Amino acid sequence: MARLIVHQDKIKNNQDLISICPFGAMEEKDGKVVINAACKMCRLCVKKGPKGAMEYVEDMKEEQIDKDAWKGIAVYVDHVDGVIHPVTFELLGKAREMADKVGYPVYAIFMGSNIQKKSRELLHYGVDKVYVYDKPELARFQIEPYTAVFENFIKKVKPSSILVGATTVGRQLAPRVAARMHTGLTADCTVLQMNESTDLSQIRPAFGGNIMAHIKTPNHRPQMSTVRYKIMNAPVRKEEESGEIVKEEIPDDKLISHVKVLDIIPKEKEQFIENSDILVAAGRGVKKKEDLKMLEHLAELLGGQLACTRPMMENGWMDAKYQIGLSGRTVRPKLIITCGVSGSVQFVAGMNHSENIFAINKDPKAPIFKTAHYCLVGDLYDIVPQLIKKLEQKKGVQA
Repeated sequence: MARLIVHQDKIKNNQDLISICPFGAMEEKDGKVVINAACKMCRLCVKKGPKGAMEYVEDMKEEQIDKDAWKGIAVYVDHVDGVIHPVTFELLGKAREMADKVGYPVYAIFMGSNIQKKSRELLHYGVDKVYVYDKPELARFQIEPYTAVFENFIKKVKPSSILVGATTVGRQLAPRVAARMHTGLTADCTVLQMNESTDLSQIRPAFGGNIMAHIKTPNHRPQMSTVRYKIMNAPVRKEEESGEIVKEEIPDDKLISHVKVLDIIPKEKEQFIENSDILVAAGRGVKKKEDLKMLEHLAELLGGQLACTRPMMENGWMDAKYQIGLSGRTVRPKLIITCGVSGSVQFVAGMNHSENIFAINKDPKAPIFKTAHYCLVGDLYDIVPQLIKKLEQKKGVQA
């Protein structure tokens, strides 16, 4: 780890030195030059400043962690009233795969109220131990008590890695826990690999999906990652149970929350695109908002849903909850038909695990054709009406 040392006695004019930094990372305090958090370690001040005024050193050694003291891979059980979110099972499958590589156990941390019986469902998915914190104060998600429980679990069990679903709750809880434990967190991982050194390779798209960043936390434990739903493969549920339930306790004073929940208003049930087996995705090739009705009709005939790319959402033609991609939702349908979609890396990253990808685009060089299983070069305004006509005829025969 590097740092800059300021030798004030070799500076004749503070402002002349401060003006060298293009990031505004130097400022004057009490007549002395100090370095602030904006410093990018570009070392321009060392090269262009007064000789010897700024010194760049790399003598700070990173504190080494005792990796042997941290064992196992833990998965946070995301749920509402004991109904476990499917992303939990996907992460348990991935945890088992990685744990077997280094001979680690798989743990699950389950916190809530009246969840003791429901926790047994996790024993059908290859968990070695399920740590259950069953308290009335944990009935609903509240960041302070949930963080305290997570901290209690980590300090007792010392898992080497922790996986959290990138749900509404997971996106709030994981960063808070990581900060509490002074460790790193990689959000929205698309690939996880366990090295023999027990360092977790966390891979995710970066810079708008233009590169795949490989992130490691070699000097801190636990290693923490969040993963979106539909990224990993869920294991097949086993008929027999395996593993054990460990009932944990935590002092009541740790469960105090400074946030008071006044009321809970249930939302109307809706079909989310990530749960749909068939999707029709509208892209920039759609000329008018009214033309979406044609694609929506195609989706209805197939028993699916209409989805979209980011430009459709930004134009205000469709709601953000129907957007596929890095800044939208990750989907894994049995069939997706893309209509006028170019196939940007951001969009493809959100749907490339689909079982069957059927692409329609009039540009034969469109990037989407590199990902699609079936490619139709042509205008969607010529092809989609023919598809609709065929489907209507088929349904008419069946009727």
